[in-house]
Amino acid sequence: MHPSIRPVETETKLSTLIDLLRFRSLHEPTLTAYRFLADEESEASSITCGELDLRARAVAALLQRKGLQQERALLLYPPGLDFIVAFFGCLYAGTIAVPASLPQAKRGMARLQAIAADAQAACVLTTEHHLSRIEREPWARPVEWLASDVIADDVAADWHEPATNGAALAYLQYTSGSTSTPKGVMVTHANVLENSAYIQHGFEHGPQSVSLSWLPHFHDMGLVDGIIQPLYSGFTGLLMSPAALLQNPARWLQAISRYRVTHSGGPNFAYDLCVRRVDEAQRAALDLSTWRVAYNGAEPVRYDTLERFVAAFSSCGFRREAFYPAYGLAEATLKVTGASGNAGPVYCSVDARALEQNRIVLAEAGAPESRTLVGCGRAAFETDFALVDPELLKVCEPDEVGEVWVSGPGVAAGYWNRPEETETTFNARLQNRGRFLRTGDLGFVRDGEIFITGRLKDLIII
Repeated sequence: MHPSIRPVETETKLSTLIDLLRFRSLHEPTLTAYRFLADEESEASSITCGELDLRARAVAALLQRKGLQQERALLLYPPGLDFIVAFFGCLYAGTIAVPASLPQAKRGMARLQAIAADAQAACVLTTEHHLSRIEREPWARPVEWLASDVIADDVAADWHEPATNGAALAYLQYTSGSTSTPKGVMVTHANVLENSAYIQHGFEHGPQSVSLSWLPHFHDMGLVDGIIQPLYSGFTGLLMSPAALLQNPARWLQAISRYRVTHSGGPNFAYDLCVRRVDEAQRAALDLSTWRVAYNGAEPVRYDTLERFVAAFSSCGFRREAFYPAYGLAEATLKVTGASGNAGPVYCSVDARALEQNRIVLAEAGAPESRTLVGCGRAAFETDFALVDPELLKVCEPDEVGEVWVSGPGVAAGYWNRPEETETTFNARLQNRGRFLRTGDLGFVRDGEIFITGRLKDLIII
């Protein structure tokens, strides 16, 4: 670990996210916790640690008054600071937060209803504006709708700290549900604090860091890295809407340049968008020299995307060494592996035909029938992984592709109200190595670096 950086809980003995915000509000009440950037010209809003604590206590007091402790609360918010207040309000109340996407169409409403039914939500928190606009279709059980942005600050005086600990559930992180009914990953306070320490270690975050996240707040990377990590490490987190990036990718890079951002990233497609849609005139005005960690994860990391991005933006001060390929998933809170220091991405070229047979045969880069893969770093900070034959349930040989099994303090408690799936996915066993999470992802290890090659469900076993 970088010698000047220590996880906050080693100094303060924090056990919950409540402790974290209370610590920041007590010791750094005027520190700007978050700024939400409305566009490239203006800052829409900001909130200090002290203000966040006060508003969160007001939301929590109302939830407690309504007897919603230990109940699940759906959080339906547009991008912005209101979500953060509501999220910590739930934590402060002892209510289990359920971040979800604000529905924009019938398909979004169907997914929302599936989440509400699965979580057995008793409450929906949103803004006053959206409270009157959301189409309230039938729910699985009676649900109370509350607007958090009109709760008076003086209600905070009625708040009482819940009796909770690190093992208590903080929130349910719902999976994408692209191929099945969404499942709620049960993330504890301890999971988040441990994974936050792990992220801080890998990114070498400190008080002088400046992060920028455009990722959705209901996504594990957007929530844990974009929102919780700045508070954990004690620096200001900049936020912008996902739509801002999708509509004009240059906005992301312009914000990095303007605010001297040190840490920002996202899935591979975001870098690809920038290469394709940021023109020469826009590139000429950028200064990306402060961008120290450009993380890339949440979907396959593409060799050609990284190289094209470097070619397009090295003239703006971007360094290949800033790239930080990483691997993680909601079931492990977020991070499983990441790059080492500022070494830049690690590549491995393999024979594509052998890879289809789950064998690793090295090939010359660019050779016919070769495929160049990007390494997703190593495990550290008490996190471990193994590559396992999914049929024989034994550790693979070095030249074999196997399913990624993960163990460590970030591995979540299981799926909400799904005991059989929890047992199968979260309680896999290897001899003399304890409990593992079965990720369903395939990969191999070379020189300590993990390379992700695909998904188990996409594999046809002959």
